[in-house]
Amino acid sequence: MDVISRFLDYVSYHTTSDEESETYPSTERQKLLGRRLAEELKALGAEDAHMDEFGCVYAYIPGNGGDAPEPIGFIAHMDTSPAAPGNDIKPRLLTYTGGDIPLSDTEVTAVKDFPFLEQYAGQRLIVTDGTTLLGADDKAGVAEIVTAAETLLSDPSIRHRGVAVCFTPDEEVGAGTDHFDFEAFRAKRAYTVDGGALGEIEYENFNAAAVTLRVKGVNIHPGSAKNKMKNAVLLANEFITRLPPAETPAHTEGYEGFYHVCSMNGDENAAAVKLIIRDHDRTLFEKRKAFVERLCDYLNGVYGAGTFEAEIKDSYYNMKEKIEPHFDLITAAEEAFRKAGVQPKTVPIRGGTDGAMLSWKGLPCPNLSTGGENFHGVHEFVSADAMETMVQVLINLAAY
Repeated sequence: MDVISRFLDYVSYHTTSDEESETYPSTERQKLLGRRLAEELKALGAEDAHMDEFGCVYAYIPGNGGDAPEPIGFIAHMDTSPAAPGNDIKPRLLTYTGGDIPLSDTEVTAVKDFPFLEQYAGQRLIVTDGTTLLGADDKAGVAEIVTAAETLLSDPSIRHRGVAVCFTPDEEVGAGTDHFDFEAFRAKRAYTVDGGALGEIEYENFNAAAVTLRVKGVNIHPGSAKNKMKNAVLLANEFITRLPPAETPAHTEGYEGFYHVCSMNGDENAAAVKLIIRDHDRTLFEKRKAFVERLCDYLNGVYGAGTFEAEIKDSYYNMKEKIEPHFDLITAAEEAFRKAGVQPKTVPIRGGTDGAMLSWKGLPCPNLSTGGENFHGVHEFVSADAMETMVQVLINLAAY
């Protein structure tokens, strides 16, 4: 099966994860795709292809030469983001000739909103119908890895090292590596295939923290509330307005960090705000967390002790310092892209991946492109041409 057919099959599985769930994986439906992938890898001839109790899929492709270098690993995640609907996806394959892409009668992927779109003129793109995300993040990576595995297993003329494969659940809710089995995964170094535009290599990512702000109010009948009421919703809003207005995702790029308010809910009695903190620089990251704590202290001084309480939890850290001692992984990836006719480009990740978590757990794991764009929304798309090229890039990394 070719990579495009695989991808179109995989996106038919509803695998949205749930950040409010207390189970692992967070949604049982992810295991449906996991079983499908384990069965497919086993049918292709991979060794020890299985899904474990946590929904992680493992398989191994033995090297076909006695002098083969150490095994290499390829990892992707099966879940899709809860930021947009992920069920009943209706993908459409088209040849893009330029201009806007109508997704439906009411939804358009417009060049004015996504100026980079016209770089894809002449390519085949897979788009949504404007009501769901596509699932290229990261089923494109899954399809590329399985297709590369099929090629290595079916063509003995390709001399290759051992290849360890793993597909994880719950990456989108920050739990993709919580139950990663390092013994079942037979490689000591790996790549996640979970990036964007073709040719991108990423080994720097944000340091990340999640903040839950709880605000206690005092509710009094509005008719007699003067100098008594403390409206928790308004107090929460004051906290938000005191965050640096230019340090949001909409105003930053590259290595610039930010504060991002994800949600707010409540009433006069109590309110809660969820936000995330991001920065590539660890020192600046710690300063951002300290700023939130100082802001709470200040507002408690204004409105009374215990009015504001911030719970700050670190999510992941920049993998750069863990990758630099293994920089040959980056040079090998650059060469694999060049052999496939692609000019590689090293870029920072404005987010995180399973690779960041794994790198800090002892498995150096930079990230490679998939060919997708506009993840986590209805304007998500992936280049079919890029997906085919990524299959060759993975084969190049395995071959020697």
